[in-house]
Amino acid sequence: MEIERKYKIIAPPADYASYPCHIIEQAYLCTEPVVRIRRQDNEYYMTYKSKGLLVREEYNLPLTKEAYWHLMPKTDGIILSKTRYLIPCPEETGHAGLTIELDIFSGVYKGLMLAEVEFPTEEEALSFTPPDWFGEDVTFSGEYQNSRLSKGAKQ
Repeated sequence: MEIERKYKIIAPPADYASYPCHIIEQAYLCTEPVVRIRRQDNEYYMTYKSKGLLVREEYNLPLTKEAYWHLMPKTDGIILSKTRYLIPCPEETGHAGLTIELDIFSGVYKGLMLAEVEFPTEEEALSFTPPDWFGEDVTFSGEYQNSRLSKGAKQ
């Protein structure tokens, strides 16, 4: 189960690039339900996600590099590219120990920045107080879901 809040970011913290990061490329075989393939650094995955905004099922299956490249031509829409920075949640959020995943997009969505935080419970997600550098909460709009971005949604 994935329980996640998502925010649009206008200006990330000045030191964001000092945190660990992953280079991610992902594309979609299907968007209803979501079936995605992802390359994260040198690891490859296929992911199924159910419908939902705050809470939804998510299953990750490992792929080989060969399987990833075999599936890539079968995908539809825009291939998403981003760098994901892993920033510890500050104590003032009340959720120290969780991680902020700051995605800085390149390619078609260059300039778009989104932050996601995954929670162990729905109650914790709903009580989250974001850091000052977070912008608009886009969790419930769905317009910034990656599967929708792959269809060419606006920034």
